[in-house]
Amino acid sequence: MSETHTTVAPEAPVFPPGRYGRRREPGRRRSKAPAVLGLVVLLAVLGVISVRLYRQYGDPNYDAQVITYTDITDKQLRLDFQVTVPSGGSAVCLLRARDRAGSEVAREEVTVTAPPGEKHLTVQHRLSTTGRAFIG
Repeated sequence: MSETHTTVAPEAPVFPPGRYGRRREPGRRRSKAPAVLGLVVLLAVLGVISVRLYRQYGDPNYDAQVITYTDITDKQLRLDFQVTVPSGGSAVCLLRARDRAGSEVAREEVTVTAPPGEKHLTVQHRLSTTGRAFIG
């Protein structure tokens, strides 16, 4: 029967030659330059891709925001909204109204055209409804 003493310092393990690949020599370090260079190249490529996608899809020329909806009756509501279009451009806006249950009670397409040199338009439109609207 063999006995292992816990107070004896373990010796470095001895591996059979050629069995587990080439061992690194203690004290010898690998260069970090290839990893750093690869990371820099990866960040540069991701930066170029980000700039191209932002130019293609970011900062849209068209935008619409509802300002208010007022004068709500069983037959209509007045919708005030702001539209941003390219200078002198136009846009087709889909206006909708819903009742308390969420059902659509009005739908209308409105074409908005900006005068030359203007980008932001504030528009008021009366929307005819089939029931009492809750939100526009």
